[in-house]
Amino acid sequence: MNLKTSLLGACSALVIAAVSGGLAQAETLTIATVNNGDMVRMQTLTDDFTKANPDIQLEWVTLEENVLRERVTTDIATKGGQYDVLTIGTYEVPIWAKQNWLLPLDNLGADYDVDDLLPAIRSGLTADGKLYAAPFYGESSMVMYRKDLIEKAGLTMPDAPTWDFINDAARKMTDRANGINGICLRGKAGWGENMAFLTATSNAFGARWFDENWKPQFDQPEWKNTLEMYVKLMNDAGPQGASSNGFNENLALFQQGKCGMWIDATVAASFVTNPKDSTVADKVGFALAPDTGLGKRGNWLWAWNLAIPAGTQKAEAAEKFVSWATSKHYLDLVAAKEGWANVPPGTRSSLYANADYQKAAPFAKMTLESINAADPKNPSTKPVPYVGVQFVAIPEFQSLGTTVGQLFSAALAGQMSVDDALAQAQTATTREMTRGGYIK
Repeated sequence: MNLKTSLLGACSALVIAAVSGGLAQAETLTIATVNNGDMVRMQTLTDDFTKANPDIQLEWVTLEENVLRERVTTDIATKGGQYDVLTIGTYEVPIWAKQNWLLPLDNLGADYDVDDLLPAIRSGLTADGKLYAAPFYGESSMVMYRKDLIEKAGLTMPDAPTWDFINDAARKMTDRANGINGICLRGKAGWGENMAFLTATSNAFGARWFDENWKPQFDQPEWKNTLEMYVKLMNDAGPQGASSNGFNENLALFQQGKCGMWIDATVAASFVTNPKDSTVADKVGFALAPDTGLGKRGNWLWAWNLAIPAGTQKAEAAEKFVSWATSKHYLDLVAAKEGWANVPPGTRSSLYANADYQKAAPFAKMTLESINAADPKNPSTKPVPYVGVQFVAIPEFQSLGTTVGQLFSAALAGQMSVDDALAQAQTATTREMTRGGYIK
């Protein structure tokens, strides 16, 4: 009996081991992503990936922008290992690569064509000659406006407007009795929300976060000019509750016909011109981000990217997914399902050479011009010690930008004056930069 029992036990162990081995082949990738339209659409198309890779299953964690940044940063810094693929921005990639928190993307496949990635976008995702994230979509910022409302106001939108023109047009287009705000701009606090817009805008006013010696500059007139203009403009011509509005909230307002103008990410162009979602799809025009005549426009440079954390146990499967989601094949897939106008923009040179895309996307030329015009190494009219147009590429910026963003959002909401917001921003930033050893 003992021998028989032993043999049966051994056989059972072999069966269990075989079954377990089989199950182990079906890996589940946990993907953290942002709740933007292009990412949400990607989740509806992943059958294309899983059919080609039946041994890989996908689990999505879709979060609002500020929440995504907080959770992903905490997880990777603490080596929590919750995620196998991360959606992160141009800000994080070089910083996290330097910390050895990301795996280099060395095996995206023979037909991936890394050299097709737009140089302006690719350079921000590269460290020591290696690509550490693949761009899902790239963007700058521009003016989206209602052609009918501009005409009704007796104005003609220039291709390259000034802030004086934008201010005048916004006030003339405002018709609150009919629910129309002249302009919608980000007010929601966050380093990647209101501070992305305000930092890029401040460049056009000659402002900068720090001088060449890392001394904060919020006590300088250029920042006061920026913030005063913004708060007054939004009070006169912006929507109610603007201090709670980020990208998605303003997108919804514009699509519902409640904004005369919206200055924001170029990626929004396909959403505001899509008749399935936008009530004003056939009335939208585009212009470059405004300037003040000092030589810099307020257009930023950003990409939402897919990256693989160094702590994952599923790196090979993760890289297969990253390759699929950022490939030429994926662009063709979206075009076949949704039309060329709706493919993720701003990543590949071949897209902008594609006649079908040019015909379907009236915003294509201006998007590419805006991306190529952004200069992360010289963002302001004055010299700076940092890289970044709408952010400062240092680890401390994530916290600093959020703190300053909360102050500026409070000024917009009328909870403090512009002068108080700037004074507190100066104090908080000086304290953190001294603590970080930037200021001696």
